Amino acid sequence: MFVVISYDISDDNKRKKIAEILKDYGKRVQYSVFECNLDKKQIKNMIDEVLDYIDTETDSVRLYYICENCLRLRETYGLDKPVDEGDYIVI
Repeated sequence: MFVVISYDISDDNKRKKIAEILKDYGKRVQYSVFECNLDKKQIKNMIDEVLDYIDTETDSVRLYYICENCLRLRETYGLDKPVDEGDYIVI
């Protein structure tokens, strides 16, 4: 299953930990966005790991499930490759 995961985490340390977790499941395509090909068990494991670090009052993690037909309709303008760790600045 193709899943796009985005997150907005208020705490720098927790945000870094969430990114580390998500790197184990997919590829970072933008600073706070990952694309993953996962089965249901992997999705559950990933969610369980992420939930240990988020504050549900201030943070958000969103999963968008993309079907094969919709994935073929994806359009990208500009850079269309996973983001390398050196490609962005951590503030």
